[in-house]
Amino acid sequence: MKPESLPLFTHEGPDAIVAWRDHRPIDARRFLADVHELSQRLPAGRHVLNLCIDRYRFTVGFAASLVAGKCSLLPPAQAPEVIRQLHAFAPDAFCLTDDADCTIELPLLFYRDGVADIGGDDWVVPRIDPAQLAAYIFTSGSTGAPVPHRKTWGRLVRCVQFEAAQLAPLRRRGCAILGTVPPQHMYGFESTVMLPLQSGAALGAARPFFPADIAAELDRLPRPRVLITTPVHLRSLVAADIALPAVDLIVSATAMLPAALAREVEHRYAVPLLEIYGSTETGEIAARRTALEEQWRLWPEVRLEIIEGRCWAQGGHVEQATALADEIELRGPDRFVLHGRTADLVNIAGKRSSLSYLNHQLNGIPGVIDGAFFVREDEHNSVAGVSRLAALVVAPGLDAAQILTQLRDRIDPVFLPRPLLQVESLPRNETGKLPRQMLHALVAQAAVREPHLFA
Repeated sequence: MKPESLPLFTHEGPDAIVAWRDHRPIDARRFLADVHELSQRLPAGRHVLNLCIDRYRFTVGFAASLVAGKCSLLPPAQAPEVIRQLHAFAPDAFCLTDDADCTIELPLLFYRDGVADIGGDDWVVPRIDPAQLAAYIFTSGSTGAPVPHRKTWGRLVRCVQFEAAQLAPLRRRGCAILGTVPPQHMYGFESTVMLPLQSGAALGAARPFFPADIAAELDRLPRPRVLITTPVHLRSLVAADIALPAVDLIVSATAMLPAALAREVEHRYAVPLLEIYGSTETGEIAARRTALEEQWRLWPEVRLEIIEGRCWAQGGHVEQATALADEIELRGPDRFVLHGRTADLVNIAGKRSSLSYLNHQLNGIPGVIDGAFFVREDEHNSVAGVSRLAALVVAPGLDAAQILTQLRDRIDPVFLPRPLLQVESLPRNETGKLPRQMLHALVAQAAVREPHLFA
């Protein structure tokens, strides 16, 4: 028996607010008109590279592609080499963009605002086959080549239905969702595009980055309001001592959230903070209140199993058994503790730790604004097969000796970074991660500038 089709969005009627853009509400009638207008303008190609920056335009583009039976391509970056590899994967792809200066080397379709005819009183929400291929979401892959992950409409809907059940403010009418993460990223796509569409909430079209902008955009949205963000943005908010308008929930993902930072955010802003666990491969699968608990709670029907030392997820919206890239300790059928990424584990002189734990200790030093450990990959990286660690740190009021003294009280001496490089800022991307090539570039510059540190 064929599964029943699922609605494109779940807002109650044509007057329900789907989005807030430029401080004005956009109702479902306007949204549906924009979707139909764009779906009729889409070129013949099967694959749509959706690079719209404005979250409302991105969402219209994604919905129009679904209605037209097309598949969205969501890349990890827009570098020319990444685009060339996506084009090799989907030679018929064209690029939907709202950037007038876009230089992507693909056929371009520019988004146009305010051209749709709203028409009469007809109100029919399109329904989509749950088996329809909705998107390929790409990760950078271990070699740097983008790796596609197939997402059907039904699996995407099911995942965010589980997420919505965890977010209490979404149970109230008129909830607004603001995101600091791009919609092309899996977390941003699920929590700031799919979640509003499938919960009846309104998405915020803006994508603020700096603390003052986050506060200003939140202030322009009605309550209840939810902030979808990352540990990097939260750390910036706290460091900038920015006063946020009242917010009903903050959600964080993309990297492990230090418990101390979670407690500071909850105390400062008088708001619960929920941390989401997931991956591009699986989608979101668990959550925890990090300020209060160590263990994660799995989404309904999702199950974890340890096989030959590797953790696998399956069930619920996870279509097939999928290996997780993290060290996980099971604490029951629906609970687990996360010990860090498998690739982050380091073994020096018979002692084990993880880069995430070391980063946590480094960033816990008073005066450290940002910092990251990494395994050295220069010619001196290995002595008799033993890894050597280094670290980059942003701490304008401290010198390297002071930071190392603090680290000695926090970590085993074998993990002390050699060298510890002080920089003005870390080249984090929009989701707060450190691209490997940019990290290596910083280290190479430091090696030329201060070669004695690498001896």
